[in-house]
Amino acid sequence: MPAINPYLTFKNNCEEAFEFYRSVFGGEFQGPGIMRMGDIPGGEHPMPDEAKNLVMHVALPIGEGTILMGSDAPEGFGPPLNIGNNISVAIKTDSVEESDRLFNGLSQGGSVTMPMADAPWGAYFGMFTDKFGINWMINHDRDNRQ
Repeated sequence: MPAINPYLTFKNNCEEAFEFYRSVFGGEFQGPGIMRMGDIPGGEHPMPDEAKNLVMHVALPIGEGTILMGSDAPEGFGPPLNIGNNISVAIKTDSVEESDRLFNGLSQGGSVTMPMADAPWGAYFGMFTDKFGINWMINHDRDNRQ
């Protein structure tokens, strides 16, 4: 069964926002804490120096089974960020097959931002906007890969 969590995207102030959310909800950031854009190995897009310290990913558990996640959206990486398109539904799946099934079904008639593929952070990942304008992220952690 997939888990669904909110994923928030910010214009270069994700760290400030998540420190605020942590002060309200309490707890600690998951995994290695705040992952930076500069931590991404190579890739098809060179990283401008001013973007290297921005947040690539942060996750804050806020209740049983619910994780508030977020990142910054540097200019030129993905579609332009506007208030209204800065939240996505993030689905954590149990298998590659489930990831592909959900991605292929939900993205029909929509616009694929990033096809399902192995991601630099060690997951099988894809992003799209469905035909109703809702942003989605599908993520399967490599540790659970079947």
